[in-house]
Formats: sequence, C-alpha cells, structure tokens
Amino acid sequence: MREACGGCVPGNDPRAEARMKEIEAMMGAPCPALFCATRRGMDYCLACPDFPCGVLYKWEIPYSKTLLDLIGRFKRTLEQA
Repeated sequence: MREACGGCVPGNDPRAEARMKEIEAMMGAPCPALFCATRRGMDYCLACPDFPCGVLYKWEIPYSKTLLDLIGRFKRTLEQA
C-alpha cells in the first residue's frame, strides 16, 4: 500500500490535511484511516482506544481483517489479564 499512496503521516500532524488531499487526488477518495485519525486527533490508529474499529474493518486500509482480528484478540487477552 505504501508504494501506491506514499505512506502515512500522523493524524495530528499539521501536514495531515494536505496529505489527505494529495491521497484523495491520487486515489479518488481520502484515506479512511487518516481521515478518522485527524478527526480524533490521534497520531496513528494503534494509539486509538477503539482500535481495531469498524473503519479499518470496512476498508481494510492499512490492515487486513485477519490482522485486525489477531490484534483484537490479543488486546482482549491483555485487558482480561
């Protein structure tokens, strides 16, 4: 994915809005993960308390459903410990 879009910037980075516009111009839509991160003021999805979330599951950008399931199970295991 990085080759296609050029990579991420933190959602709370001052360059995030400009980067979203670049991605939208290149791919025809904004990156849903970056869009969400900027709206929530998060640096990256992994820092979000809701990770993994419906946005990532819906679009599978930048994580696959398989990886999201694995991370979700691991996170729940840690929370139960």
